[in-house]
Amino acid sequence: MTAYYNERNKYAAQWLRNLIQAGHIAPGIVDERSIEDVFPSDLRGFTQCHFFAGIGGWPLALRLAGWGDDRPVWTGSCPCQPFSAAGKGTGLADERHLWPAWHHLIKECGPAAVLGEQVAAAVGKDWLSLVHQDLDGIGYDIWAAVVPACSVGALHRRDRLWTFAHPKRHKQSRLEPRCRTAGRVGRVIQPVSWHTDWEGALASLRALDDGLPRNVAGTDAARNAIVPELAAEVIAAYMEAA
Repeated sequence: MTAYYNERNKYAAQWLRNLIQAGHIAPGIVDERSIEDVFPSDLRGFTQCHFFAGIGGWPLALRLAGWGDDRPVWTGSCPCQPFSAAGKGTGLADERHLWPAWHHLIKECGPAAVLGEQVAAAVGKDWLSLVHQDLDGIGYDIWAAVVPACSVGALHRRDRLWTFAHPKRHKQSRLEPRCRTAGRVGRVIQPVSWHTDWEGALASLRALDDGLPRNVAGTDAARNAIVPELAAEVIAAYMEAA
């Protein structure tokens, strides 16, 4: 029952190791290679695989939604820069468009469930169409929805595209009732506590960005993360509908 985490940013990779050691996310190993250097054979024996893992938002959200560490799943938040309004706007032509590398691994390994996230702007830049076409071509059904962070009480809108896929004709028994942990996860020493309220968290991130390399790294890692509470809601909805 071991998870695989793929994250090439060294600061975020160490953050993941801290969370694993503290027991806040599924036990596993952290691979700092680019996803383009990962082979299907490298993933054998892992129950869960988390790509572009960042600071562990997806595995934390799975736990919050009641998805056990022993239940197979792949997750990934492909780089948003090619499609973000703050990026260069090069879309599928951007070298950071890494969906093809992830698609190759999905095709070769055939995971039971694939959960993904991307900026909402990607819908209008052919990313969703490509993902749908690619997954359909290898025998997967796919669902997608745009849900903002403000829907779970965040103080910013942060529209995000959420995708869910599993093999066609995948017969699945009714899932266990949706459940939640009693409280939020405990604190690991990081730039911003998991317990911090949204307004306080945003203020802390602004204060961190003072030009010092360590603090800038922490700011980047945190602000690029998904909102676990939101991801937990969409995961739970998928669990109830599957």
